[in-house]
Amino acid sequence: MNTIIRKSVLSVAGLAFAGGVFAGPIAAHANPAVDAKPVAVAVQSAAPKPQGEQSHITLNDEQTANVKAIIAATKKAGLPERAAVISIATSLQESKLENLGHLGDMNDHDSLGLFQQRPSSGWGTPEQITDPAYSTTAFLKGLKQVDGWQDMPLTKAAQTVQVSAYPDAYAQWEQQATDLVAQHWNS
Repeated sequence: MNTIIRKSVLSVAGLAFAGGVFAGPIAAHANPAVDAKPVAVAVQSAAPKPQGEQSHITLNDEQTANVKAIIAATKKAGLPERAAVISIATSLQESKLENLGHLGDMNDHDSLGLFQQRPSSGWGTPEQITDPAYSTTAFLKGLKQVDGWQDMPLTKAAQTVQVSAYPDAYAQWEQQATDLVAQHWNS
């Protein structure tokens, strides 16, 4: 057994030496100013670029208060800004950041609140779902169960939690959600 290990170590050392012999003289004679070629380097930013055309709405005081409630719940959950961006974009799509009660015939089933969560689907009671802190925490709990949510496109993360009939619609709100988080995260 010692012979096998010794031969393996000597083989690796030999490859390293041979690599140095062949690469060394070439590298030593290279003129970096003349022989250098640009190398493409992929740099991943902290936040992915928004997908597709972006929508924007002007917020009133109630909607701004709901943005702040979503950010506060995200911080309380110990999650990063990206979770708040996904939450706000989702709420922009679902309710335009309005805490919607029962809308009668205009309502989508029994959907309520900022995220249009349904009591019949187990999101909570109507009173809970219309509490911005509760509904955000419920959304974030679902988000945390999505493997890799931090690195996936916003629309995929939101859709995995929400299971919407319009799965790509969340993407249009990513820029505004990003801007809102940047504006209110530290306020």
